[in-house]
Amino acid sequence: MSVEESLSRMPQMRLDELLEELQARINAARGTRDRVHSLLEVVVSVGRELDLPQVLRRIAEAAAQLVDAQYAALGVIGPDGRTLSQFLTVGLTEEEIARIGPLPAGHGLLGELIRNPEPLHLTDLGAHSVSYGFPAHHPPMRTFLGVPIRVRDEVFGNLYLTDKRGGQDFDAEDEAVISTLSVAAGVAIDNARLYEASQRQRRWLQANAEITNGLLSGKPRLEVLELIARRAGEIIGARVADVSVPVAGTDDLVVELAVGADDDTRRGLVVPVEGTLSGAAYQTGTPVTTVGLADDARFTAGPRRFDGLGPAVAVPLGAAAKDTRGVLLLARAEGEPVFTEGELQPLLAFAGQAALALELAERRRDAELLALLEDRDRIARDLHDLAIQRLFATGMTLQSAARLVEHAGAAERVQRAVGDLDETIKIIRSTIFGLRAREDETGPSLRARVARAVGEAGSALGFPPRLSMEGLLDTDVPPAVADHVMAALGETLSNAARHAHATRVEVSLQATADEVVLTVTDNGKGIPADGRRSGLQNLGERASSVGGVLDIRTPAEGGSQLIWRAPLAAVGEA
Repeated sequence: MSVEESLSRMPQMRLDELLEELQARINAARGTRDRVHSLLEVVVSVGRELDLPQVLRRIAEAAAQLVDAQYAALGVIGPDGRTLSQFLTVGLTEEEIARIGPLPAGHGLLGELIRNPEPLHLTDLGAHSVSYGFPAHHPPMRTFLGVPIRVRDEVFGNLYLTDKRGGQDFDAEDEAVISTLSVAAGVAIDNARLYEASQRQRRWLQANAEITNGLLSGKPRLEVLELIARRAGEIIGARVADVSVPVAGTDDLVVELAVGADDDTRRGLVVPVEGTLSGAAYQTGTPVTTVGLADDARFTAGPRRFDGLGPAVAVPLGAAAKDTRGVLLLARAEGEPVFTEGELQPLLAFAGQAALALELAERRRDAELLALLEDRDRIARDLHDLAIQRLFATGMTLQSAARLVEHAGAAERVQRAVGDLDETIKIIRSTIFGLRAREDETGPSLRARVARAVGEAGSALGFPPRLSMEGLLDTDVPPAVADHVMAALGETLSNAARHAHATRVEVSLQATADEVVLTVTDNGKGIPADGRRSGLQNLGERASSVGGVLDIRTPAEGGSQLIWRAPLAAVGEA
């Protein structure tokens, strides 16, 4: 090519360069326009969501899409402000997540953004001074971009993005896009939290109205308690809900009502006050929380019943520590969010409803007891003033008539009838005495003593025994025999706690016209043939000393059954 031709083509070459540069700028402008359009679409779609978990998932997916990242994650900072309470990932399959193991808690490089909430992008995240490396089975990652998410003046969490596709590094434009997204995310999260709080408040109000209706309609105490526990568990998202109440005469609590997973195994368990979450709330009269109930070193006492459970809260049922009537315990599954202050406030008000239910139930029981005592006084008065007088008059008439009966057999029958009437009058007088007796005058009745002993045995057994009583125990059983009954009961319950390894104990006490019978049955390992028999020997000697007998049996379903019986007539004659 000649010089002239070269010179003539230079303007053309210059024009081509200008056109190429113009095309590049047009493409860049188009790319920026498309990116801004995508960002606006994402902001609108994120702001449209009101379910908080869905909002968080959508934010993480949108962040990966906007900067073309292979992996993305959103970490929610926990209440302590130092660790992550939630961690959502994008780009990893469920199988990969399971192989990696526990999700990050916010240490190392992820914790750097928690400590310094400012945008951070790296060309090699492994080269950073606080990087700990990756756990086994974790996919390799190189480039990194992290941006905090703020909700009002609070740092809610962080967006983490790694490995931009094409092997490129994250640049300032990527940081600007994700920072813009984080602002929109903060607004969307705030809206979702407000909506969630309003919905929760509505459900609390509905539950309160339902409980109030139950109280006013006179529902049984356990039904109202179950309603309280079930509704609280549903609203708060708890896996289990337990209501524990004090055990009379002890420093322990017992799970009176259990709702949720494995409720049958928890109902009836004895919970020590010392070293348990429920016990701490009962002692202090204030709510007590934990981030992991199964692993909290502060609460290791009592039976193991919280495996697989994580965040939990125990709320006292009462206005103050001295007025606490029980404890409501709620626990979520392991790995779920911890309880926040915003959740505790309505829960406290709801617990007040539970305390009201217990108080009303107690007042109703007191009123029923008062009515029962008044009815017993009326029965005693009627028996004395009407029945005894008429029986006495009938006996006097028969005695007078007996003199006029000439037939010897008939006269003997009349005299026997008079004797029967006399015995009937004695029985009625004894019954009247029993109806009108008061504990403060005669000391605790046998019924009260047995109920107290069985209640106290729950602490040693780990569960409350079942108790049934029948007959005129407080009037027909002499004090000497009653003392032997109590000693035999204490011995059998102690043996069940120390040796039987039982999960169920049933106590039955019955007074008939002739004898008093104490039966204690358990489902433990039974009484070994070569085991120590000193306790059983003592029980037998006690029975023999009052003319009774001890019978040891093995039920068909296993365990053991001890039947201690003593006659009433022989002791009375003695």
